[in-house]
Formats: sequence, structure tokens, C-alpha cells
Amino acid sequence: MTEVHQLAEHLFRHESGKMLAVLTRLFGFPNYDTARDVVQDTLLAAMQHWKVHGIPDNPTGWLYATAKNKVLDRLRRERLHDELSVHLSHQLQSEQAMQQHIDQLFLEHEIEDSQLRMMFACCHPSLPPEAQITLILRTLCGLSIPEIAKAFLSNDETINKRLYRVKDKIRSTPIELEVPTGNELLPRLDAILKAIYLLFNEGYTSQSPDLLIRKDLCEEALRLGTLLYQHRYTALPKTAALLSLMYFQASRFEARQDEEGNIVLLAHQNRQKWHPQLIKQGIYYLDEASRGDEISSYHLEAAIASYHARAETFEKTNWQAITYLYRLLEQINPSSMVQFNKAIAIGFADGPQRGIDALLPLTNLAKNQYYQVALGDFYAQLSQKATAKAHYETAIQLTTSKAEWQLIWKKIEAL
Repeated sequence: MTEVHQLAEHLFRHESGKMLAVLTRLFGFPNYDTARDVVQDTLLAAMQHWKVHGIPDNPTGWLYATAKNKVLDRLRRERLHDELSVHLSHQLQSEQAMQQHIDQLFLEHEIEDSQLRMMFACCHPSLPPEAQITLILRTLCGLSIPEIAKAFLSNDETINKRLYRVKDKIRSTPIELEVPTGNELLPRLDAILKAIYLLFNEGYTSQSPDLLIRKDLCEEALRLGTLLYQHRYTALPKTAALLSLMYFQASRFEARQDEEGNIVLLAHQNRQKWHPQLIKQGIYYLDEASRGDEISSYHLEAAIASYHARAETFEKTNWQAITYLYRLLEQINPSSMVQFNKAIAIGFADGPQRGIDALLPLTNLAKNQYYQVALGDFYAQLSQKATAKAHYETAIQLTTSKAEWQLIWKKIEAL
């Protein structure tokens, strides 16, 4: 029973976005809800069937076959009621034509093409920017409403309302499922890259109570980024820069937790556990990203990650260079989190008091557990134990992660 639930959740992450992209291409973007209904029916059928008959040898193939059958059933009903859309009617004049067309769309290269089309449709300029990213995270990436809310530093109600409004907009707006060219390409690509970035971040520092790292989300972000880089229109330096950043970060997965699942901070990580092949991939894509005149925020973040990846020890990290890069990042992409990370770098480069001085003005981050921990760490380095403890205790109240709670408690005990 537990195995079925775990596998179903895994497949939802990996396959629902693919199926949704294919079926939305089949039904048309305005009928996105119809495609979503079929995907949900398919996943529900898998849960019910596998509980009774066991997990099939090829669960992904089983899902695709079931989805195809459900689509055929739906199209038969719609034909009977003269409800086939113009988008489908010219292609699906016979049962055999329906079957062949659907089978074709579920071929691997067609699935990838459907996902690219879906990503760019979600980022159509008629849709509000935040709604675009929310739609990608929900449809193609399978994030839950709470996960999306965390990514936007928002709440569930706001995200639900945003999705409701954007679905209405989709139904009333003629949006084609295609990869645009010319002036339409870059603004949409920026939204897609941001969605992939947020997806990776949710996996890398998960908000799930029992999991610090959700590799499935990080792997999905890497897969979607690679998909973009393989397309001739989107193989741009900023795409390579984002891939570089994600590979550098992913290289540290095995070192970020010990055998008991406790967090191991960067300063104490066993660098022998860092994955050399992933670091090599990060360096490769950073080199690819350097081809051109553009410097995006992903370029700078990847460069920062490269300084960490190449440092022999934590003490040998070039914090002055990292501080400089954060200052540049603040100029092109100002945000509270960039200022926060710059303050951390200042603290390591110039001493804890300088770090505190840079952190204290960021009062809008007072309800962020990482902000409170950072202040606690710097005060602890200055032997101001009471102040450090107060910040750690505030951080404990703010975190939902068991691993983070345990780490902060150890910091309190160490005082």
C-alpha cells in the first residue's frame, strides 16, 4: 500500500506534466482543464488498479496506455454529441486516425516537443507575469499550492485565486501551442527560466517537513533546462548559465546530510562527497554561458557557485570575489534574498560584525528562518550568546523542516 502511494507520487512528479502537455496539445490550450481531468483520472485509475493487482512491470507505459484509452473514450463521447472542436475534427475523422494521432503524440520526441510548446503557451504575454510562472509550476512541474506559495513568499489563498483567474483568461484567449520566434521569444523564455529556477530551489531546500532535499524536483528542473538548451531557439547563454548553476548546486547533494538525515553546513561538508561529474557539467555550461555579451543573474549565481565548487576547503573560499559578484547581482536583480546572501558573504569576508551590520537593515526578512539563523551565527561568533540564542529560538518557530529544526537546536545547545 505504501509502495503504491510512493510510486504514484513519484510518477505524478515525473509523468503528469508530460501527459498534460501532450493532452493539452491534443485538445487545444483553451481546453487545458479537459486535459487535466484526463490526467487526474489516469492517476486515480493507477492508484485503484495497482492496489488490487500490484504494480505493473512498466508503470509509465501503463499510465500512457490508460491515458490514451481515456482520451479515446472522451473523443467518442464528444463525437456522439457533436462537440469535437475545430482543432481536432480535421485530424480525427475515424477511429483509426484518432488512435494513430494519439500514439504519435506519445512518442518521446513528441512528448518533449509538447512540453516546450506548453511552457511557452503558459508564458503568453496576455497572461500576467506571476500567473505565467505559477501556471508552469502547477502544470508542468507538479508543484502543490503550498509549495508554489512558498516559492513566491505568498500564501495558498493568493495562489489559488491566481490560478482561477488565469484559467478564465486561457479559456477566453486564443493562445497557440508553439515555440515563438523573434521578439516574442525572450520575454517568454525569461519566465520559463524563472519557473525552472524556483522548481530547483524548492527541491534543493524543500519546505516539506520530513525532507530537506527533494531530488525528484531538482532532477525535473535539470531535465526541463536541458530540454530548453537542446532546442535551437532557446540554446542561449542564459539557459546555459541556469544549467551551470543547477549542476554546481546538485553536486553537493550527498554531502548536505549525514546518515541520520541531519543537515551538514557548507563549512563542515566532506568535499570528497561532492560529485565531480556534476561539477564538470557545471563548468561546461558556465563556459557555454560565456559565449555572448549578456550577463544575466544566472551567470552571476553560477559564477558564485563555481567559487564554492572549486575551493579546496571552506577556509580557502574566495569570499571577497563572492561579495563582489553579489554586489553585481544586486545591481541587475535587486531583491531581499540577494541582499541577504551578500550580507552573509560580507560576514565571511570582513568579519561577523560587518555581516550583522549588513543584515540588520533587512527587516522585511524578520520572518525568514535563514535570516534569523544567520544573525544567530554571527552573534555566536562574537560570543554574544544571549542574543544568538534569541535569534535561533525565533528561527525554530519559523521553520517547518525537521532537519532544519534539529540543526538549529544543536546550535542552541552549542552555546
